[in-house]
Amino acid sequence: MSGARLGRVLVLAAASSLVLAACAGGGGGGGDAGGDVTSVKIGFMGDLTGENSAIVIPPRNGAKMAFDEYNAKNPKVKIEMVQYDSQGKPDQATSLITKAIGTDKIVGLIGPAFSGESKAIGGVLEENKIPSVSPSATNPGLASNGWTFWHRVVANDDDQGPGIAEFLVTAKSPKKAFVLSDDQEYSVGLAEAVAKSFEGKGVTVEKDKFAKDASDYSSTVTKVAAAQPDVIVFGGYYAQAGRLLKQLRDGGVTATFASGDGSLDQQLVTGAGAQAAEGAVLACPCNIPSADVTGPLKTFFDNYKTAAGADPAIYATEGYDAATAYIKAVESGATTPEKINEFLKTVSFEGVSKPIKFKANGEPENNSIFVYQVKSGVLKLLGPAESAKLEG
Repeated sequence: MSGARLGRVLVLAAASSLVLAACAGGGGGGGDAGGDVTSVKIGFMGDLTGENSAIVIPPRNGAKMAFDEYNAKNPKVKIEMVQYDSQGKPDQATSLITKAIGTDKIVGLIGPAFSGESKAIGGVLEENKIPSVSPSATNPGLASNGWTFWHRVVANDDDQGPGIAEFLVTAKSPKKAFVLSDDQEYSVGLAEAVAKSFEGKGVTVEKDKFAKDASDYSSTVTKVAAAQPDVIVFGGYYAQAGRLLKQLRDGGVTATFASGDGSLDQQLVTGAGAQAAEGAVLACPCNIPSADVTGPLKTFFDNYKTAAGADPAIYATEGYDAATAYIKAVESGATTPEKINEFLKTVSFEGVSKPIKFKANGEPENNSIFVYQVKSGVLKLLGPAESAKLEG
């Protein structure tokens, strides 16, 4: 079924459901007309069991923690988080959103987590007037669709790409860069942003792209080795980045390797091997709290570790902040999708990850980029991109 047709079907289904609810005189889980609302459903969609789930489980945990804390206060209107495991696949996201809107009657969505699935269902969400807040989708084009129900709490790749390139230019003074991607929406977008920024700084750029599901990158390794770049940047996820980095090092390529938020997970080190991964540079529009932080971040760190049984990881704070935006909407009395969306247009609060406020196109007002480096087999925060210093 085409996206447009699916959208029309869901709109009709939603309209029919509202008519039936009105005739029955019931409030249900998603409206504030015809009776008192006692609960609403907010969906969470992303890769929860697939190869890149380590990027999505932390924001899921953060969102769940926020809702659990809210519900523990015994509010008038409770929030139920309904999880949808898309495995990061656009076709699965398309199928799941049908159930989320038509059957589960969600009034909002946290996610989708990745850019490809966000692109696939954004139009359906818009047509059915369901607000969404992504904690991690960074493709710049998502903000250019004219969607009024779409939001994200992270900087996009037009901020992240230059952040990576400018940091490497300052740290390594490269004359030549090799920029790589696979064929996923996020990977291509980030690689393009990085390449454009390098070229703007006078750095010679060579490029290559390979299939997401490839396991042998020998052709790419051969091209990179022949080019003898000073730096290599891969615009993709850790599952591919780990394999790529291992094969580059096995092929004798020693240039500094860098990637973006999609690779910011310990599994990059696992996939590449500690020796191959040592010194790799990762950038992210996220500030991952550690045990030695203070203030609100320390409170979040301790509460998250208790709730999730693990230290906070990538986008844990962003998931918490996305959920908090919905919580504040419900606390204001907004319990229908359209009223929640109206609230999100003006929401402004000091989040755990950053100050949360949305621009008219759904982009976040705050777009800070942070740099991490693999040191002794673990990911170490170096600081904001504009002031971070490379180690070794």
